[in-house]
Amino acid sequence: METDVVIVGAGLAGLAAAHELSAAGKRVVLLDQENAANLGGQAWWSFGGLFFVGSPEQRRARVRDSVELAWGDWQSSAGFDRLGDEDAWAVRWARAYVEFAAGEKRSWLASLGMSWLPFAGWAERGDLRADGHGNSVPRFHVTWGTGTGVVAPFVESALRASEAGLLQLRFRHRADALIVEGGTVVGVRGSVLAPDDAARGVSSNREVTGDFEIRAQAVVVTSGGIGANHDLIREFWPSRLGTAPQSMVTGVPAYVDGRMLGIAESAGARLVNRDRMWHYTEGVRNWNPVWPGHGIRILSAPSPLWLDARGRRLPAPFFPSYDTLGTLRYLRTTPEIAGYDHSWFVLTQRIIEKEFALSGSEQNPDVTAKDRKAFTRERLFGRGAPAPVEAFKDHGADFVVAAGLDELVAGMNKLTAEPLLDAALVRAQVEARDRQVANAVSKDAQIQGIHNSRRYLGDRIGRTVAPHRLLDAAAGPLIGVKLHTLTRKTLGGIQTDLDSRALTASGEVLPGLYAAGEVAGFGGGGVHGYNALEGTFLGGCLFSGRAAGRHAARSL
Repeated sequence: METDVVIVGAGLAGLAAAHELSAAGKRVVLLDQENAANLGGQAWWSFGGLFFVGSPEQRRARVRDSVELAWGDWQSSAGFDRLGDEDAWAVRWARAYVEFAAGEKRSWLASLGMSWLPFAGWAERGDLRADGHGNSVPRFHVTWGTGTGVVAPFVESALRASEAGLLQLRFRHRADALIVEGGTVVGVRGSVLAPDDAARGVSSNREVTGDFEIRAQAVVVTSGGIGANHDLIREFWPSRLGTAPQSMVTGVPAYVDGRMLGIAESAGARLVNRDRMWHYTEGVRNWNPVWPGHGIRILSAPSPLWLDARGRRLPAPFFPSYDTLGTLRYLRTTPEIAGYDHSWFVLTQRIIEKEFALSGSEQNPDVTAKDRKAFTRERLFGRGAPAPVEAFKDHGADFVVAAGLDELVAGMNKLTAEPLLDAALVRAQVEARDRQVANAVSKDAQIQGIHNSRRYLGDRIGRTVAPHRLLDAAAGPLIGVKLHTLTRKTLGGIQTDLDSRALTASGEVLPGLYAAGEVAGFGGGGVHGYNALEGTFLGGCLFSGRAAGRHAARSL
C-alpha cells in the first residue's frame, strides 16, 4: 500500500478527516482536482455559521435551549418519512448531531482556536407552527473569521502534518474511479490535470496531462455536492417543488460538480435521497463575480416586503428569514407565477442598513478579518449599510433605488422582459402594510414577526430595525431587489453508518470506503431530511469528517 488512507476532496470534511488521521499517526494522501489556492473548498467562502444548542451566546441573551427543543425542531423540519429505507441511518445521524451540537462541538472547536460573535442569529424561523419546520430559538452562531475562520485550524493541521511527512497534498489530481478488488475499495485511479494558477474559486482548466493510481487501506470521499451542476439539479429536482427554474444563479464554485457521486455508486456505494436539495430564493447576481453565474444570498431580517413576479405579496409564512424551501415551493408551484424565475424585495434605506447581510466570507470583511472594532463601528453604530451591501446597491444589476414608489416600480419593470408589476397594486399592498405599523399590536403576521424579532436582544441591537412605514420619506430612499433562485446544497448522497462507512444497496458496509460531508448528505445520506435548520452544513462536514477519520484511524 502506498499510503494508509486516500481522501478525495480537500474541503472542510476532507480536512477534518485528515486532522483525525494524522493526529493518530496515519499516512494520508489528500487529492483535489483544483490547485493549492482552493484548499478548504467551498467552506472557505461561507458565512461561517454553526448550529449550537445551549451555548453561552444563547444564555447571555436569556435564550433557553435544550436537546429536547432542538431535537423536536429537527424532526419537525426534517420530516423523515423513509425510516425503513433511505432515512434509516439519516435519523440516527440527526439525533447524534443534535447531541453533538449541545455537547462537545463547541468546546472541541474552541480548543482549535475558534470563537463566535456575541449573539446567535435567528435563521430559518420556520412556518409559524409550534410543531412545524424551523428554529424555535436563535441558534446560528457566526464564527469570527467567517468560513475562513472555520477552515483555518484544519488547514494549519494539514500543513503541519505535511511538514511531518504524514500528509501528502496532491492538487490537480482528479479522481476518475475507485479501485475495487474482491468487493473491497483499495484505492483511487484518476487523471493529472495541467497546472493552473487561477485564483481561489475561479474556474480552472480540465486538460489531462497524465494519470495516477494510489492504493490504500481505506478511501474517504469528501468531494461535495452538485450545487454548480445545473443539469444534475434539474435531473433530480423534485416534483413537490414544481419545476426547476430556467434561470438560476450559482452559489458555489464550478468544481462542485457531483462527479464523485456517480463514481462511488459505480464502486458499489448506495445513493439515497437524491430528490432532497437546498436552494435559496433570495439570490442576486454578483456584480463582481468569481465563478460562472456567481450569485450571492441576501440574509435579511424579517422587514422587507416580499412580492412575487406579478407584484403580489407573498402569504404567511413566506417572509424573509422564515421558511426557505416553503418559499421556493410556493414560488414554483403557484400556477399564476410558476412560469417566472424571480420575485422581489421592497424595502427602505433604513431597513437595508440594519437588516441586510450578504452570505460569504468575501462579503463580510470585518468578520472575516476578525476586526471587532470595525464590526462594532459598521454594524452596530455605523451610519449607512455595510460597505459590501452598499456596493451591491450601487453596482448590482438586481437593485433599483428610487425616491418614490411609482418611480421604483417603473425601474423594477425595466429589469424584466415585460412590465409585470402594476404600480397601483403594489401601492395598495404597501399602504395596507404601512397602516399596520401605527400601533404596537398588529393583525399582520409579518409585522407581528418583526415585533417578535425585536424582543430578542441580539436582533434588537444589530439585526432588526424598528417597524416603520415603507413610504416614510425619512426612511428612504425606496429599494427594490430582484431575487433569483440560488443553487446551494445537496441534502442526499452516499448512505453511511454512524462511522461514516459507505453502505451498499443491501445495507452492508462497503469495505474500504468512507464518505463524509455533502457527498454523504452531511451524514447518513440525508441528515437534514427535507429541510435544514441552518448553521448545520459546516457542522455536518466537521461531524461526519471527524467520524470518518476517527473510525479509519482505529481500524487500520
